[in-house]
Amino acid sequence: MRTGSSRGSLRVLGIDPGLTRCGVGVVDVAPDRSAQLVHVGVVRSDADAPIEERLAVIAAGLRAVLEAHGPDVVAVERVFAQHNRQTVMGTAQASGIALLIAGERGIPAATHTPSEVKAAITGYGNADKRQVQTMVARVLRLEELPKPADAADALALALCHAWRGAPAASGRSSSPLTPAQRAWADAERLARR
Repeated sequence: MRTGSSRGSLRVLGIDPGLTRCGVGVVDVAPDRSAQLVHVGVVRSDADAPIEERLAVIAAGLRAVLEAHGPDVVAVERVFAQHNRQTVMGTAQASGIALLIAGERGIPAATHTPSEVKAAITGYGNADKRQVQTMVARVLRLEELPKPADAADALALALCHAWRGAPAASGRSSSPLTPAQRAWADAERLARR
């Protein structure tokens, strides 16, 4: 991974792929694993448009985010089996577009499963959407939960990737838990009292 030397942090673009709504989130993550929101949004395509037009809209939207924010790395949700074949196909196609665009620009890309992301953000691989949104808001010091869920998931992907690959800051605890996982564990301990 290359780091943005002018920023002193790693800039990660997280992408929650989808044909109708493709979540995008950009965060700067410092060596101490603290994070700052740079951009969050959703690239939308018309569900009634032909597939090639929908993919072109997704590609244009992702290219615009890459151009505007210059991430060091791209993290994309790994496609997993679902019961709805149509949804899986659309997600896989959007994921392919995201990985292709990163490759075109020579930006390293990685994929993470939803359970990997949930575990990194909340400490629990089966966390629900609300728990993920809450922890993302807490980590990024947001006044409101990021919405829609696609955008929150994109931010969670970006944080997951940075934390999984970022070394612990010197002089800090070598705990295997991310800041979000520590915060979640602390909150649960307090709740049990």
